[in-house]
Amino acid sequence: MAGSGVRGRGGRRPTLEEVAARAGVGRGTVSRVINGSPRVSDATRAAVEAAVAELGYVPNTAARALAANRTDAIALVVPEPETRFFAEPYFSDMLRGVGAELSDTEMQLLLIFAGSDRERQRLAQYLAAHRVDGVLLVGVHADDPLPDLLAQLEIPAVISGPRSAAESLTSVDSDNYAGARAAVEHLLSRGRRRIAHITGALDVYGAQRRADGYRDALADAGRPADELLIEPGDFTEEGGRRAMATLLSRHPDLDAVFAGSDVMAAGARQVLREAGRRIPQDVALVGYDDSAIARHMDPPLTSVRQPIEEMGRAMIDLLLTEIAGRGPAASRDTAPRRAVLPVQLVVRASS
Repeated sequence: MAGSGVRGRGGRRPTLEEVAARAGVGRGTVSRVINGSPRVSDATRAAVEAAVAELGYVPNTAARALAANRTDAIALVVPEPETRFFAEPYFSDMLRGVGAELSDTEMQLLLIFAGSDRERQRLAQYLAAHRVDGVLLVGVHADDPLPDLLAQLEIPAVISGPRSAAESLTSVDSDNYAGARAAVEHLLSRGRRRIAHITGALDVYGAQRRADGYRDALADAGRPADELLIEPGDFTEEGGRRAMATLLSRHPDLDAVFAGSDVMAAGARQVLREAGRRIPQDVALVGYDDSAIARHMDPPLTSVRQPIEEMGRAMIDLLLTEIAGRGPAASRDTAPRRAVLPVQLVVRASS
């Protein structure tokens, strides 16, 4: 049997049968040890592991995946242009959490952008071929066809932030409503009375919930929202600049701004400074996400901290559960799972 070990290390891969012969056990026992089955004695496990080490045996994971009708691959799909992905810390933080949670598995992660019709069509063909075991969807808008496509193909999927309160896919989100309320209540506690809101894209459910929290916090304080103090943005710095300029033209006496993201707050800050408004003396400014942008702004930005990395980890945990059950919750009789993580207001010098 020494010859088997030499041949395996030299010119070809050792086989499962050779490992079994070296360990003095059956082929099925070797397979159980390799796959981590508890139905093996300690002595047998030790013998098999020794044979694996001596022969340099490497399990054929591709063949195992094929036999199990699996690819051992997960797609992280971002229905946005690549430029936005690399410009916004939200996406990189999400990717970091996903990657960290996958590091202890054998799953490969594919990053796919689907910001154009052509990219979405190509992705649909790719998914229809069942080349991945599951999909994570990040940054989805209400009219995006991808979630429904995944349900039709019965591909396990988890979405970051539901499209609506009636989302049919398993989802992970932060408490956008509570975060917005905390931001506005903080500004009210500092004596601010004309509080503007730059929303995110309002076809994103999270942006809608932040706007709801803003309105309700003002209403509960006896100051119903002035709709002229609300201006939609698009989660970009340029969107923040445009919205801030519009708000100042309507309400030059505004004394606070709650922006629906740190990136938009950075754009708003630039317009405020160009208009000669001091932060926070003349206008207090609060953002959302508590990204690196918030910490490095001048003055440092008060912001609502989303646990974005933790959201990425939670998405992987839920997706692996979906994969184990083979298919999205929307295609089964079970209700979709929803995880909502808490947020925290981090107060800094901008407010």
